[in-house]
Amino acid sequence: MPRPRKCRRIEGCPKALFFKPHGIPLRELTEVYMPMDGFEALRLADYHGLGMEEAAARMHVSRHTFGRILGDARRIVARALVEGLALYIANDSGMSCAQLQPDRLAARSKELNMKKIAVTSEGPKMTDRVDPRFGRAGGFVVVDLETMASTYVDNGSSQAMSHGAGIQAAENIVNAGAGVLLTGYVGPKAFSALKAAGVKIGQNLDNMTVAEAVELYKAGKVEFADAPNK
Repeated sequence: MPRPRKCRRIEGCPKALFFKPHGIPLRELTEVYMPMDGFEALRLADYHGLGMEEAAARMHVSRHTFGRILGDARRIVARALVEGLALYIANDSGMSCAQLQPDRLAARSKELNMKKIAVTSEGPKMTDRVDPRFGRAGGFVVVDLETMASTYVDNGSSQAMSHGAGIQAAENIVNAGAGVLLTGYVGPKAFSALKAAGVKIGQNLDNMTVAEAVELYKAGKVEFADAPNK
């Protein structure tokens, strides 16, 4: 049986959660994620210049654990700088500042296209079944209602996450530029993130194909949700 994960103390929220290369739209960038404990380790060690022992004590972790957290955080920053990626300080562990994640997505609401809808799907085709899950859906069929052209967004990275799958899936929807989501069930955190980004959500659309869900939406028979249903 694995040892329970010890709580890490985070003394303050970052003033900004998102950093990106200048002049490149967010939808054209790949994002890398740094957990809140990684930000705290960088703040204590590299900003305040604390030694390993003192910084570890401040975070309520062992020196070895602090060193691992700090090393991971430094590698994430280095990758973002070297590869020209967007850096997002993400909270997928239930620590404070969770309310800032919807704010992060809200900044991108102007990029969404209300004529483009995303449907959780078990496969890449319009004839595939609607995946009732949102956060751990197999993927999303994104349909442009003006041309009825469709593309597929794989959601495999969210499926592999132990925490924060719904937030990552919400990122995938926003990155695709979809202003409407059709799905079965959406959890509270993902629902808040989607709403903050300006995405309209249609729920309880399982037990049908993607094409059927799209036709139902086009016929005006999908009601937008005001609260999560799961």
